[in-house]
Amino acid sequence: GDVIRQEAARQGLEPTDVNLGRIGCALREAEGPEAVARRIFQEARARGEETVVVDGLRSREEADYFASQAEEFYLVEVCAPAEERLRWLRARGRPDDPGSGLCEADKQDQDEKIISSCGEPDGQAAAALEQRECREMGWGMCQAMEAASLKLVNDGSLEEFRENARKLLDILTKD
Repeated sequence: GDVIRQEAARQGLEPTDVNLGRIGCALREAEGPEAVARRIFQEARARGEETVVVDGLRSREEADYFASQAEEFYLVEVCAPAEERLRWLRARGRPDDPGSGLCEADKQDQDEKIISSCGEPDGQAAAALEQRECREMGWGMCQAMEAASLKLVNDGSLEEFRENARKLLDILTKD
């Protein structure tokens, strides 16, 4: 997400879900499906990072790129209930969060009607989240999730998730 938001800023665009989705598609079309991963890896290398945690891989090609470039690479699928994810995203309050800043023009630009299982009263945000996920699944996110050798369940508090993620990172980075 950071790479896409940086590109939006470089292009002078507001970081809305619609704009970021278009930029993500355009980058992958112009530079290949591993475009975002390549930029992340280049930034990490330029900063001299030895250990890098990347959240939000969107394709198997991104995972394969990291695996080909890093000495060690672990792909971890993070699972969370859809209703909780929607609640967390809405509370986060970023302009690219589902349902944030959707105007009539954005709504008319949607290619298909999304039917959400998240229910009301957050139907618009739920539909926006589902539309984002459909777009990202089209980039190959399902294949990346299937390739994950580890799974981290995120169904508790933020503190519990952070603690579990730290424990996993400690296990993976022990010499």
